Amino acid sequence: MTAKLADNDVIDFLRDLSNWGRWGEDDRLGTLNLITEDVRVQAAGLVRDGTAVSLAFDIDPENPDVLGRGSVVQRFMQLNEVEAIYGQPARFDAVREYVGLIGHGSLTHLDALAHFSWDGKNYNGFPASAVRSAAGSTQLSIHQVDKGFFTRGVLLDVAGTLGVPWLDPGRAITPEEIAATQKREGVTVRPGDALFVRTGNFARIAAEGAHPEGHLAGLSAANLPFLRERDVALLSSDGAQDVFPGESSNLDLAMPIHTVGIVALGLWLIDNAALDELARTCEQKNRWEFLVCVQPWRFVGVTSSVVNPVAIF
Repeated sequence: MTAKLADNDVIDFLRDLSNWGRWGEDDRLGTLNLITEDVRVQAAGLVRDGTAVSLAFDIDPENPDVLGRGSVVQRFMQLNEVEAIYGQPARFDAVREYVGLIGHGSLTHLDALAHFSWDGKNYNGFPASAVRSAAGSTQLSIHQVDKGFFTRGVLLDVAGTLGVPWLDPGRAITPEEIAATQKREGVTVRPGDALFVRTGNFARIAAEGAHPEGHLAGLSAANLPFLRERDVALLSSDGAQDVFPGESSNLDLAMPIHTVGIVALGLWLIDNAALDELARTCEQKNRWEFLVCVQPWRFVGVTSSVVNPVAIF
């Protein structure tokens, strides 16, 4: 098993694994550049029977706060819209609403590259100070992904490999377990892939409730070189990718997958994906690769978007 990395080794990843300048000094897409036209064509060829699986949870104010991060959705309804607009009712009527939400937190969401910084720098050296409370992110906002993307998706069901319904809270997945899962499933992660890692976090939460301190299973920082070497375009899990509590007591390294991944690699992350149905579908079909489509909202200045990724077989 891989020994826990020293803090300085993880910090060195910010330099040694960096993609800064790889796609130009003004690049704002990071690892999405790896989803080339050829990658998209090959991914489209994975569709065989048309089975579709959503990888998102409902956006519902009534849903429990499973991660203990506070209320994230508010909805206000306006009834009798016709009378409100025209001053009198009619035989037809309509309803509209205001919805407010926090993308980061318990919802299924895509992180923009402005979400994390290190020593005052975002991905590719853009200054974190360019993110303002009024204007938002002026350079690395989620609207940069204006076309959305689709690519080959791969599910690595680590919980399935270990023969357990879920990994315990605070359990760090090692590179050896990632390798063993690829071997068991007969898949190889390759450039431009969207990699989904299942820990069983939400199966555990459904059975036992959320951990009182928000502890979650996740990836060890030792997996970061693998993500860079395989040129993964998108990383997602049924949690926040990072393990909680972190492997290091150093607060600077509380979330190394997010910090090194977003800032150094320009890696796009989807937090809180719904992967249990996907795992069952993959098991039934004995297929662990699929076409995955992700269409974020074109929010300008915003550091995340709720998303509904769809896997198609």
